[in-house]
Amino acid sequence: MTVEYTLFPLCEYAVTVRFSDRIDEDVNDIVHQTAARLQAERKEGIEEIVPAFSSLTIYYDPLMIDYIGIGAWLRKNIRRSEQAVRRSARTVVIPVCYGGEFGPDLPDVAHFHGMTEDEVVALHSAGRYRVYMIGFSPGFAYLGGLSPRLATPRRSVPRTKVPAGSVGIAGGQTGVYPLATPGGWQLIGRTPLKLFDPHREKPSLLAAGDIVAFQPIGADEFARWSEEHD
Repeated sequence: MTVEYTLFPLCEYAVTVRFSDRIDEDVNDIVHQTAARLQAERKEGIEEIVPAFSSLTIYYDPLMIDYIGIGAWLRKNIRRSEQAVRRSARTVVIPVCYGGEFGPDLPDVAHFHGMTEDEVVALHSAGRYRVYMIGFSPGFAYLGGLSPRLATPRRSVPRTKVPAGSVGIAGGQTGVYPLATPGGWQLIGRTPLKLFDPHREKPSLLAAGDIVAFQPIGADEFARWSEEHD
């Protein structure tokens, strides 16, 4: 398969490789397949490789490598990545206690869509969500795959603090807050899992390319999970 892409400088120390203007799984597979190849063939002067939905940005030291050199390195490795075997996606099951104190916006989301709260939970937990990229805050996964039937506008007034582990909906996306931060997403539940822990070997629980499944649990089970994984 021949991979089509556009290469352009982002600034004097970064270059972006854009594979498409659209967001879909095949394009995202190419992004992460290429990123893995570049990491494996990383050369001196390359400081960071950042995959996104449909592009890659490479940050480099301009005193060690110039734009022409970085371009040649990229083209060579993109050609080689075309022959790479696509890795199998890892499925990560995330337990979620929906509603109540953990999901204070669940009633509003249900009312907005003319559903019962149970119907919202059933539809949300039936989905399989792809991690397109990690960003915004440490460990925050941008997930694709939310049913259009659950797409809900953000809150008109954001919260000054959203508890870590909160599961929310904003527009056509769903996600989990890995850390306690301000936010305006509609909160429908919370997980007892730590999505980001700087003391773990891999601080982020999720990685780009993973598949996320949400598993409904009760408040008692939430408490047990919290104690066991504290």
